[in-house]
Amino acid sequence: METRASLRGVRLSAQKGRLVADQIRGLSVDKALNILAFSPKKGAGIIKKVLESAIANAEHNDGADIDELKVKTIYVEKGMVLKRFTARAKGRGNKITKPTCHIFLAVGN
Repeated sequence: METRASLRGVRLSAQKGRLVADQIRGLSVDKALNILAFSPKKGAGIIKKVLESAIANAEHNDGADIDELKVKTIYVEKGMVLKRFTARAKGRGNKITKPTCHIFLAVGN
């Protein structure tokens, strides 16, 4: 049994999201929540919400026991890039790229 949760278009770079995802891959759900709660990274709070959503999905839709759940798979993919610009001297402009990512998480026994 595997229950999924996903979050698309998060204003976080995929590289920074993967750093947090690698920390909790394969852990039990309570250990993963504990690690994410005390991590200082921005991605930790976002991934914690996705994990809580996956746990709620498993409990409500599949009737799973929360104590036995593990983080089966978690991966962070690159999303679209928001393109902006800022004004510079002599009428020029510099490009600013604001990356986004998609987070996919699955929990199961």
